[in-house]
Order: sequence, then structure tokens, then C-alpha cells
Amino acid sequence: MRDYSDQLEADLLEYFGIDLLDLWRGRLTLRRLHVLISSLLSRQGSGALAAAIDESAIWSHEAHILARVSDALEAANYLFISANTAGDTRLDPPEPMWRPGAAHIEPEKPRMASGAELASWFGDMNAL
Repeated sequence: MRDYSDQLEADLLEYFGIDLLDLWRGRLTLRRLHVLISSLLSRQGSGALAAAIDESAIWSHEAHILARVSDALEAANYLFISANTAGDTRLDPPEPMWRPGAAHIEPEKPRMASGAELASWFGDMNAL
């Protein structure tokens, strides 16, 4: 609470209309403050407190899923073009979409699937 007091105070006022000073005035209990903080931290995509603690909370779950879908489409297009390009033309693999809180993560280098992996994947598709 000490590290993020400004963000906590702003969120308590914005979402609940509660002044953090009410804790010292006797109008707010520690238990209620804990419940309100827990509620603030569970709100993905909004809130100064959640964003200060974890930058990836700036985006909602849906936004993170859409970024993964975009990356998958880029990879599929890359693989399609690479497989259907004649000659020694080499394309650079696509860069993953930027995500908040993921700047320090090294993207995985793409690799081609083996024949056994492809056969297994197609086999799983037929089982559905």
C-alpha cells in the first residue's frame, strides 16, 4: 500500500467514491479496504493500481487473446508464403505483436514442424 498509495487513492475515489483518509477517520475498516483492493486488482484493462503493479493489466484478457490471434495469422501467412515461394527467396519471420509487460520476454524462434508432428496434428484434427 505504501508503494502505490497514489494509485490506490485515485482508484478508491474513482470506482467507489471512498477517500483513503477515511481509514484514519474511522469510517473505513482494514477488512473493507482489503476487499476493495482485491476488487480493484481483479479489474483487467482498467485501474491505476493494477497498471502500476502489473503493466500487462493495462490490456483486458480479450486484448491479449486478440494479440495471440494476430501473431498466429502472421505466422500462418509467413509459412504459406515461404512454402509457395520458388527459389532461394528467404523471408524474415514476423515479429510478435507488442504486449504490455512483455518487453523483457525474448520471442521464441520459429521452427518448422517435423513430419511426425504434422501427422500427429492432422490425426488429432480427424479425431474431432
